Amino acid sequence: MSDTAAKSVQVTATHRYEVPPERVFDAWLDPKIAGQFLFATPTGQMIRAETDPRVGGRFTFTDRRPDMGDIEHVGTYLEIDRPRRLVFEFTVPRFSLQASKVTLDFAPSGDGCELTLTHDGVLEDYAKGTRTGWTMILAALGWALTN
Repeated sequence: MSDTAAKSVQVTATHRYEVPPERVFDAWLDPKIAGQFLFATPTGQMIRAETDPRVGGRFTFTDRRPDMGDIEHVGTYLEIDRPRRLVFEFTVPRFSLQASKVTLDFAPSGDGCELTLTHDGVLEDYAKGTRTGWTMILAALGWALTN
């Protein structure tokens, strides 16, 4: 089935952090921090982490994996409402040229923050793996914020 004919679904993941929403939000736009968690894999090496954090600006993250080579993740920022919401469109050109949309909602929670990630346009066959991947990324963000 082609990408355009395949059914797409919505995937969500949430995570709570012990730091304020501003710090969690800013981590997504700072290439030094984002390169530690965003699209990074345990066996890979982040060789490119670039952001242009403005509406219409682009990002590129390239993870070099021993088993697959370089995997590039590219996207465009659609909405930047610090520290409440960040929306971007992205694709992994090696696997599909079809872009999908990710919305991050940041809510104060006690002294910390709860982040809800909603990924629209995920191909149904990839929903479980996508949820697992985002859950790992959100956990890695927690590590990046405390190290």
